Amino acid sequence: MMTNLFSVFDPSANYNMPLNWASSLLLIIAILPSYWLIPGKAVKLVSNITLKLHSEFKTLLGPSANVGSSFVFIALFMFILINNFLGLFPYIFTSSSHITMTLALALPLWFSFMLYGWINHTNHMFAHLVPQSTPTALMPFMVLIESISNIIRPITLSVRLMANMVAGHLLMTLLGNQTAIASNLVLMSLIVTQILLLTLESAVAVIQSYVFAVLTTLYSSEITSH
Repeated sequence: MMTNLFSVFDPSANYNMPLNWASSLLLIIAILPSYWLIPGKAVKLVSNITLKLHSEFKTLLGPSANVGSSFVFIALFMFILINNFLGLFPYIFTSSSHITMTLALALPLWFSFMLYGWINHTNHMFAHLVPQSTPTALMPFMVLIESISNIIRPITLSVRLMANMVAGHLLMTLLGNQTAIASNLVLMSLIVTQILLLTLESAVAVIQSYVFAVLTTLYSSEITSH
């Protein structure tokens, strides 16, 4: 019995084992056969997407970025995308709708960027706290504002992804709970609405994965480009 509206997102599992989090590993199971099988259309599609993302992330990172750093963000994009899409299938736990996972992705990346920047580019990090042409009287306030903006970045990244995934799933759950008491006409309307919401959620899954990866890339470029 559903105790509250958000209980459908509770990561519950049987046998005292967190088997629902294992859905995040389905990506590895799906990718492994591509190493010894003849590449099909799906593998070629993933390769084309990877090449397109590589060229775009490489442009965002700039010429001063480390070689191969764009592949980190490509892997991040693919990981979030697969988890978002898996959540659209019945009886599969949506791991990307929990702050536990999204914050675990955003916080280590942000902390590594900050640690790398303050150790290797200390002057650049101090200069970044005060924008150009800032009046002298406003400099302390700008330092405070920029510091707070940098600190809340992992929170905004994780909450943005979690909130967008929860909102769509919650709306689909609410509409799905009305099918048992609905008449035939209302039932047909609910089915059409669910199909439209499923299409919208598929687009949201791609957009949110792309936004998370692009914002992380931009945060990294602020550290490396100077």
